[in-house]
Amino acid sequence: MKKGETEYSVNWVPLGGFVKIYGENGEGVGDPNSFGSKPLWVRIAVVLAGVAMNFLLGIMFLALGFWSGLPQVIDEDTTTYAARDVKVTVLQVAPASPAEAAGLKIGDSVSMIKSTGGETPIAEVATLQEVIAAHKGEEVTLVLQRGRETIEKTLVPRTEVPEDQGPLGVVIEKTGIVSYPWYRAPIEGTKAAFSLSWLFISTFAEIIWNLITQGRLIAEIAGPVGIGALTYQVTQLGLPYVIQFAAIISLNLAIINAIPFPALDGGRILFLVIEGVKGSPVSQRAEGIAHTAGFVFLIALMVLVTARDIAKLF
Repeated sequence: MKKGETEYSVNWVPLGGFVKIYGENGEGVGDPNSFGSKPLWVRIAVVLAGVAMNFLLGIMFLALGFWSGLPQVIDEDTTTYAARDVKVTVLQVAPASPAEAAGLKIGDSVSMIKSTGGETPIAEVATLQEVIAAHKGEEVTLVLQRGRETIEKTLVPRTEVPEDQGPLGVVIEKTGIVSYPWYRAPIEGTKAAFSLSWLFISTFAEIIWNLITQGRLIAEIAGPVGIGALTYQVTQLGLPYVIQFAAIISLNLAIINAIPFPALDGGRILFLVIEGVKGSPVSQRAEGIAHTAGFVFLIALMVLVTARDIAKLF
């Protein structure tokens, strides 16, 4: 469908989206409507638009979520606002820990612990820590809420505890669904977007550094299949978690697209910056080869990650 000078299309494989701009690959030389004929700052702004919209979409999701209610750690900053569905939640599970061996997952909430001392309802983190500390080396059973399910997991808290870990090998916090007034929600959404973005950037930098220096990944990378599986899990937790997950995906897309790697928006911006520094455009042939090589690398990486995601499902 063509409207004005813009053609809109729906692809046979509706995966992602793209914008093809007249003149972005060097065609239309001398045509004032060509992308290549526009001032350098205009071209950089156009390429940045996709990254900016992903970031703004993340802020919008977070603002909506903070107004309707988003899962948060309950601390002094949140106690002044209405919180519902307050519970003691597993936020992290350490590898090779009793918690991992027992099958605890991020997002599980502990409602009760059964031990030789009887059954103890869990409403505070301190209560769980006290019971676990009193029964190191003994078998205990955690009653967990996982989505709409109530399950039980039996494990033995460690007597010998690794540095920076507890007897179970989990990070637990008191969490709840916190709502903010409509005028405060956009502020909190913007703050959270920048905070999450910095966390993603620092984590990504650490992953790359460890991959270069140690030759191993320190985190799991998910492709389309893995993200699909995660999306299903999140939908089981409820709408607030879906909104938060959508915001995280949007912010991740913004950051990944901003990386100065060929075939990504950041890569195109890199070539435009080089053009600005040297005073003339980079060879279209050289830039085309770089973007093609980058695209092939990204597709190969996606295939590899997707294969790993599928293998985990079986």
